[in-house]
Amino acid sequence: MESRKRAWAYCSIDAPEDENDALKKQRQLLCGYAEQMEFEIAGSSSDIGRKPLWERSGFRRFVDAATRGEVDILLVTSRRCLTHSSMQMAQLKALAEGCGLQVYSPLTGPMELI
Repeated sequence: MESRKRAWAYCSIDAPEDENDALKKQRQLLCGYAEQMEFEIAGSSSDIGRKPLWERSGFRRFVDAATRGEVDILLVTSRRCLTHSSMQMAQLKALAEGCGLQVYSPLTGPMELI
């Protein structure tokens, strides 16, 4: 029997506060998608604000888990939850390649990191 892929649900908004429960809605969407895809949720984290991707504490928790080999998939609602910077996206692509990670979104399925 093949083991289920381990997913990390990462939620992020670039607003200073989560007045509309956007993070909760993102998490619900990601958990529902993980269940549909038969992924095991291995962890989750979230960030609020406009810090660069690699300076966000929630994203750093994911990176730590990924480098320890505890995660196979990063789940995000969209690319906007990650970064608008091509340099930061290239760093994420290098991490994904080095750790054998895939990035998925409920809207697009597997995401290309470019």
